[in-house]
Amino acid sequence: MIRVTLPDGSAREVARGTTPADIAAAIGPGLAKAAIAARVDGELRDIMRPIEADAELALVTTRDEADALELARHDFAHILAEAVQTLFPGTQITFGPSTDDGFYYDVMAPAERGPFTMDDLPAIEEQMRAIIRADKPLRREVMARDALIATWQKAGEKFKAEWAAELPAGEELSVYWSGDDWMDMCRGPHLASTGKLDPAAFKLTRVAGAYWRGDQNNPQLSRIYGTGWLNKKQLDAHLLRLEEAAKRDHRRLGQDMDLFHLQQEAHGSVFWHPNGYLIWRELEAYMRRAIDGAGYMEVKTPQVMDARQWQQSGHWGKYRANMFVIPDEVPNVDDDGPVISGDADWMALKPMNCPAHVLIFRQGIKSYRDLPMRLYENGCCHRNEPHGALHGLMRVRQFTQDDAHIFCREDQIVEEVQAFCVLADRIYKEFGFTYSIKLALRPDQRFGSDADWDKAENELRDAVVRAGLATAEYGWEELPGEGAFYAPKLEWHLTDAIGRTWQVGTIQSDRVMPERLDASYVGEDGARHRPVMLHRAIFGSYERFIGILIEHYAGRFPVWLAPVQAVVATITSEADGYAHDVTAKLRAAGIRVEADTRNEKINYKVREHSVAKVPHLLVVGMREAEEGKVAIRSLGSDGQRIMTLDEAIAMLSHEATPPDLR
Repeated sequence: MIRVTLPDGSAREVARGTTPADIAAAIGPGLAKAAIAARVDGELRDIMRPIEADAELALVTTRDEADALELARHDFAHILAEAVQTLFPGTQITFGPSTDDGFYYDVMAPAERGPFTMDDLPAIEEQMRAIIRADKPLRREVMARDALIATWQKAGEKFKAEWAAELPAGEELSVYWSGDDWMDMCRGPHLASTGKLDPAAFKLTRVAGAYWRGDQNNPQLSRIYGTGWLNKKQLDAHLLRLEEAAKRDHRRLGQDMDLFHLQQEAHGSVFWHPNGYLIWRELEAYMRRAIDGAGYMEVKTPQVMDARQWQQSGHWGKYRANMFVIPDEVPNVDDDGPVISGDADWMALKPMNCPAHVLIFRQGIKSYRDLPMRLYENGCCHRNEPHGALHGLMRVRQFTQDDAHIFCREDQIVEEVQAFCVLADRIYKEFGFTYSIKLALRPDQRFGSDADWDKAENELRDAVVRAGLATAEYGWEELPGEGAFYAPKLEWHLTDAIGRTWQVGTIQSDRVMPERLDASYVGEDGARHRPVMLHRAIFGSYERFIGILIEHYAGRFPVWLAPVQAVVATITSEADGYAHDVTAKLRAAGIRVEADTRNEKINYKVREHSVAKVPHLLVVGMREAEEGKVAIRSLGSDGQRIMTLDEAIAMLSHEATPPDLR
């Protein structure tokens, strides 16, 4: 007999080999029906897998959504592979994991038919539904390594055989059978049968090329993607989000609104057009007012720094692959190219601003009375991201951070972090975001002592508590192992208008870099002490934050951020003079306004400026000219409002004022 302890603390004596399904049935028929898996000593397992020793057991139902979705998506991936092999004999399978919103599987189509395409997806989907409706049991079997390799070789599955051959000889290798006629190598866990899935809760979405093991020297495979959920309602909601996200894609809206463009001649760098750069300038001015009011001093540091500096900071060893490295001077050249003798001859474009800020701090003797010292920089940085990772404004090679570093004493850390929490809270709310806060804790590979990490983590935790943000309302969560190698950090995860989350702001408590770069101050005792360095950002980078704002607002920026805040459009050419007078008065009031006196129908003008996301269209004809009024059509609202010109100027002036200045 073995002892199984349940979450409520009760224990049951059961025979060795009893399954979680057996225990669920013994508790009651309702639980037996609802249970889909189990956690045995914290490990997620099949509901039908026997328990062989004393254990703590928690039964998993669909109410445990994270676990349930992971299981469902894992099963959908294997059913996808089975469906493809059923429809297209000779297809070789490789592997297929679950993803954040679904699953994929990499397969190699038979040579005679060529790679899979989007046209194949409807038939594969239907075969997957047939497998689900067949309610085939999913059965785990442990196999000897040599036997498994032989099985794969006999089946012509060269990728699976190669993979199995590289697994440790003593490792327990498991396969899962779908019924009695199809199996795949897998650690599990799985649901009890294919029928536990909802056949209407998944959709195959696309096909892409992928190299075996991600190596372009290996054979190219077809990667079939799908999205999978627990029920059709969840799937429909996800597809609606995708449709809405496509409408909000910042790359398309950036083109429609003439904000920016990207092109091959400058991979990963943005060409800002006048409209887009107006948004940038407004954000920059807004952030300057915020940091001026919070006691920061703005600085500017070099773009290029010597390799020795990056060696001392630790970036040369840990981050060099992501840095743009250049010779210190024009090198000697021989028949084989430039001759560079060693690291001392190299410089690099800065990938971050922190080492340069330490160098500013080190100029002159600092006293404990000088702290905290808050240095801020709109710092342009470069990181050598792979071409395939670049994505519009969200992932670029050249970017500008709203970066700051607070050099402070040990006794000032909590107060400084708390003040930052309050500042970030105000700024995010002024942009209409809700957010959650996460505390990323020490990773396995790190600099610094455990005592320093204990201290730093507790300081960040304490600051959030004092700011009143360590609550369920703010999604407070601690993330083990996800801190930087030199410091724990607080992360702000913004939620946008359609429910997506974006990790943006951060503050990190760092005792490592001041030590490596020999930063110090003279304490009250006359001795030298190391400051603590708080790395912090709110926007993260201007590029990415603007991309997030475009999608959050669907291009309909609040008036204070809109590149063009109003357009005065004529109904008839006889009103052109009045339109220009209105435009001049609006411009004198500080409104970014344009006049549209083209010989076009007013409905055409309304449509065109709506596509450009102009917040307000002021329509004028002879009647408006005679009465000194305007007819205002606001973006996203039906109908129009008739106002006097003075009323319109007052309304637009208020809306055009940034929220922190109202």
